[in-house]
Amino acid sequence: MVNTENSIEEKIKERIAAGNRAYYVHKKIFTSKLISRNIKLQIYITSIGPIVTYASETWILTENVINKLTIFERRIMRKIYGPNRTDDGYCRIKINQEINEKLKGQHINKFIKNQRLNWLGHVQRMAEDSNMQKINRWKTMSERPTGRPKTRWEDDFLKT
Repeated sequence: MVNTENSIEEKIKERIAAGNRAYYVHKKIFTSKLISRNIKLQIYITSIGPIVTYASETWILTENVINKLTIFERRIMRKIYGPNRTDDGYCRIKINQEINEKLKGQHINKFIKNQRLNWLGHVQRMAEDSNMQKINRWKTMSERPTGRPKTRWEDDFLKT
């Protein structure tokens, strides 16, 4: 989807909302004590994660987008892993560092970056006369506006 601001914020909000709907469809599974955490993680990876990251190969990852996706993922992981019990018998939610240790580096942002790398490989292997190659090589006739320029996909990809 292309707009005049070259922004994907609305699309990201829609994807996160769709991920929330998918979570609430499976909420009984995620809150059940009979189902192991590994099964819950597999359900997240196979059903909720792909809904949120659909078409993420073409996203420009700004700090705001990365932050929103990280917040979504941590919220779901807190529900999967549940609270910590202290020695006093109280419960507290897991902090971000504990969630990062549980994920072992398999964050949604890294998944998106890998998908973008795969997409770039597909585009590079396409025939020279394909429309994707023509769009990739295309240069605008006009200059970019003054001020801080909007980040292009290629610039964002090379930065990461």
